[in-house]
Amino acid sequence: MFSDIGALELVTLVVLAVLVFGPDKLPKVIQDVSRFIRKVREFSDSAKNDIRSELGPEFKDFEFEDLNPKTFLRKQLENNEDLRELKDLRGTFDLKKEMNEVADAVHGRETLPAVNGSATGGAAAGGTPAGT
Repeated sequence: MFSDIGALELVTLVVLAVLVFGPDKLPKVIQDVSRFIRKVREFSDSAKNDIRSELGPEFKDFEFEDLNPKTFLRKQLENNEDLRELKDLRGTFDLKKEMNEVADAVHGRETLPAVNGSATGGAAAGGTPAGT
């Protein structure tokens, strides 16, 4: 919870708390704050349990931490089965060859309508045929 707070920040917070609340009220304030944090945790845990029970048994292994994108990516990178499948697929599928074939097919389709369109476009635009 406090993993990113350094020693200097912690000392500063303690000195500030002593100055604001005074040494006689500080133990009572610490008890009240810890009681409040405990209540918030209990409320959070009960809400998580309610959500899990409403989702049903198929989501029994669901973890709310998995919704964090960093956690999701970390788990996916740790699970190398997908990467192995992709490497196997890469060996059987030549992407450059497929892309060249698609590009040739698309290029061939674009040139045919342009030739037909220019031949009919001249006569339709008011031009007279060469024989008249």
